[in-house]
Amino acid sequence: MVTVIDETLGPLAMTVNSFSSVSLEPALVLWSIQNTSDHLQVYTECPHFGISILRQEQAALSTHYAQRGGHAALEEHFVEGPFGEPQLIGAHVHFSCATHAVHPGGDHQIILGEVRDMTMQDASPLIFYGGGYRALS
Repeated sequence: MVTVIDETLGPLAMTVNSFSSVSLEPALVLWSIQNTSDHLQVYTECPHFGISILRQEQAALSTHYAQRGGHAALEEHFVEGPFGEPQLIGAHVHFSCATHAVHPGGDHQIILGEVRDMTMQDASPLIFYGGGYRALS
């Protein structure tokens, strides 16, 4: 899940199906957003964003924030992260990122973030594969 705070819309959250590590020095990660996304401009122009890896028990939250038009971050699901970004309560891992670069990639924009802070708790991650949620065995 990727989160951001917007001056006009407030806190936003969006389920994404993947992100990737890019570099260790500096610590960079990437994710992509479709060019037709409701909040393309918010995410491509923000100075900071968060990435939360959900716990296996958080599938309903993943589904909720995957809905088009359903991206307002509900207060009961989030606390404020180190850079003002919404941080999902109880996430397996949360990365606080500064936007490093945005690159066009076909029908998506590829967003690189520099990891500035990370929190983690012991849990099984939520996995989406083959059109459904899965568990590690």
